[in-house]
Amino acid sequence: MDPAPPRPPALSLIALFGRFLRFGCLAFGGPVAQIAMLRQTLVEEERWIDKARFNRLLAVLQILPGPEAHELCVHFGVLARGRIGGLLAGLGFMLPGFCLMLLVGWLYVTVVQGSVALGGMLLGIQVAILALILRAVVRIGQHVVEDQLLAILALAAAGATLAGVPFWIPLLVGGGACAAKDRPGLATAIGLAGIAVAVTALAVVAPVPPTSVARPLTVLALFLAGLKGGLLTFGGAYTAIPYVRADTVGRGWIGDAAFLDGVAFANVIPAPLVIFATFVGYVAGGLTGALAITLGMFLPAFAFSLLFFERLEGIVDAPSLRHALTGVAAAVVGIIAATFVQLALATGGRVDAPGVGIALFAVALAMAWRLKGGWVTPAIVAVGAGVGRVLL
Repeated sequence: MDPAPPRPPALSLIALFGRFLRFGCLAFGGPVAQIAMLRQTLVEEERWIDKARFNRLLAVLQILPGPEAHELCVHFGVLARGRIGGLLAGLGFMLPGFCLMLLVGWLYVTVVQGSVALGGMLLGIQVAILALILRAVVRIGQHVVEDQLLAILALAAAGATLAGVPFWIPLLVGGGACAAKDRPGLATAIGLAGIAVAVTALAVVAPVPPTSVARPLTVLALFLAGLKGGLLTFGGAYTAIPYVRADTVGRGWIGDAAFLDGVAFANVIPAPLVIFATFVGYVAGGLTGALAITLGMFLPAFAFSLLFFERLEGIVDAPSLRHALTGVAAAVVGIIAATFVQLALATGGRVDAPGVGIALFAVALAMAWRLKGGWVTPAIVAVGAGVGRVLL
């Protein structure tokens, strides 16, 4: 007699919410640790779905934008109790990190920000976080940039971003060139058209230094900043950094120092790493700003699983779409690499002891490169804080 097929247990909506709330409270260590926790508990121990289906599901979610661990929770919730279950599971998983980040944002604004005594410590943390961002760029690039065309697209996107080209041009060129990779003539034409559009954009709109012009802060603008980050998060939460930074730091609502502090805090609390957007929204626009940017950031992650997942596996299997998404991801690698350069230059300008800053960056990078485990990122942040407090 064949064993019964895997299926979720019978859970009430309250029990389902509580289950994923517990997962959220234990979500330390970033997406790899979070996915491993979900796999161990729901697939290997409780057999909500079989291992082969989980692997296919994860492969689809890794191609699409959004935090994979959160999207997995939404999908498991849909399997258990339909779309209401998916909504509750996703909310349960993100709620602990969201509440913690609201608390961190409030403490930062009321106690930490502007403190002379804590200035060196925060600067040390910012230098250490730059090492984590560089490691993330390399790690994402190793998975995405698999051939010469993708390498060219990534380098071109980095150069274009540093030159001030609008973000959507490298993304469209990357996606279009890879979608047409089996037709070299068309791919070349797309590339040339992209160059022409980029040159025109630079000629019409001169690049403006990110913090030179402040624009009015609105709730809608913060929501759209989060939505852009949520829709363009390919390959990990760090890929949301360029888009959120452009729409907040670039509009004069928050400085690069506070932005990096938010990324640091997101690395040490139990939450999807894109929760750094909540901190950015709070510092820029208070509680309303935090709610707006968080809603935008997580809306795609909910929408893909709640509305479209039944069709996603078949859609993503289409070769042209797979190629296009890979090209977009390669362009994103270049954009985040350029953003690392911009953040490094901005942070380096605030370091009065360059030798100490470079040494701290090198130590943090070596730790990120060589060490493994959920404790590594908090340890890097702690090293940055300690060195900054004493020497910067």
